[in-house]
Amino acid sequence: MSHRRLRKFNTKDTYPEQQLDNDLCQAVVARGSVVFLRGQVGQDLATSASVCIGDAAGQADQAMANIKTLLEEAGSALGDICKITIYLTDPRYREPVYRVVGRWLKGVFPVSTGLVVSGLARPEWLVEIEAMAVIPDAPEPSP
Repeated sequence: MSHRRLRKFNTKDTYPEQQLDNDLCQAVVARGSVVFLRGQVGQDLATSASVCIGDAAGQADQAMANIKTLLEEAGSALGDICKITIYLTDPRYREPVYRVVGRWLKGVFPVSTGLVVSGLARPEWLVEIEAMAVIPDAPEPSP
């Protein structure tokens, strides 16, 4: 069974200032039910423009909106999230970012890992959130 790959792109288009040529996508639906999302940042999915420069909570809100959109495109929803990982470039962003994520995931209860990192792919990005979900009642893949 082939995995479904959503919103394919190449890094040479996304990061023209870097010497990269990687074929990636925003989401993969594996075996018909497991959804892996690329880490989402304060970036508009449609335009790739960075948003909320200098505002970690605003970037987290954009990242969560992106996650919601990508999950819906994959046939899933926020309530299907099982695991999130939150990357912060400064520990002082933890409370404002986690408050935003908490509003988006109220009542979901995913497992969560939080990390403080020295930087993300672009210097203006302060937070990155990745998620994994399982689509309930997805058809079983054929052997």
